[in-house]
Amino acid sequence: MKKIFLLLILAASSLSSCSQGAEKHQKQQGVSDSELAASVAMPSYAISLTHPGDSARIVSLLAESRGMAGDENTIIHYAQRFLGLPYVAFTLDQNDEEALVINTEGLDCTTYVENVTALAWCASRKIYDFKGFCDVLAQVRYIGGKVAYTTRQHYFTTWISSNITDGLVSEFQLPAPPLSAKRKARVNYMTTHVEAYRMLNAHRQWLQAIKEMEQDVCQTEFVYIPKDQLRNSDRYRDYIHDGDIIGIVTNKAGLDISHVGFARWHSDGLHMMHASSLRKKVIDDPTSLYDYLQKQKSAVGIRVVRVNL
Repeated sequence: MKKIFLLLILAASSLSSCSQGAEKHQKQQGVSDSELAASVAMPSYAISLTHPGDSARIVSLLAESRGMAGDENTIIHYAQRFLGLPYVAFTLDQNDEEALVINTEGLDCTTYVENVTALAWCASRKIYDFKGFCDVLAQVRYIGGKVAYTTRQHYFTTWISSNITDGLVSEFQLPAPPLSAKRKARVNYMTTHVEAYRMLNAHRQWLQAIKEMEQDVCQTEFVYIPKDQLRNSDRYRDYIHDGDIIGIVTNKAGLDISHVGFARWHSDGLHMMHASSLRKKVIDDPTSLYDYLQKQKSAVGIRVVRVNL
């Protein structure tokens, strides 16, 4: 798949292409000239646009927040905007070197959560330009916002811990046992399956840093909801809100979280909006989360965090 790399200094043709795409959305969304100029300013780190229209679509999505009601759930709003997009595995690992990947036409479960989180965070802070979005997405995706393979939050326990530290998300108190349980994370999957990670396999000098990340994760104990307790999910309505991030805790050797998505309450209980590898697209799953988890033999339960908006 062809990639488009953008650095701080851009070729005039690339900037023109980005500007023309954004200008088309400007007319539809009422974006001012000064905001359009800001939308094509680039950060100093490398960006990989998977499709030529990705930057313009981000600007358009950000502009939608201007017309939102004050009580609108921005997480759900943006989560719905990606429904139906194709599921694409390993969306962050198509390049030879690390870059901030932007892909608005294909998502895996983690990039779905990250893009929606970054858009909602920008909307709540009145950030409407592409550079601002990139900075927020980098903060969401990387430890300290530093774009590098070794600081990408490969394990979702790292993702949660880092984003809690940065104030982007919060983990709240769940009900006492048996409605919740504790578990110690035990991860080593990346360093024991290096060949499964194309970029890591090509840059084995990064292995030590990834091993240190795994060691940090293994010091973590977290609270989760056992999957059998979700049979009657209504008792969690006071704790889990629409748009909360759900991480599926797994007992698969070497992993902590196997899949992520957003909480969505339906009339029959708790469901999940997620990029589904089974359905090959982003869906508001018609199957309840309880029934979904019963089919996942390695699933232990769910971990829940909330974006700070």
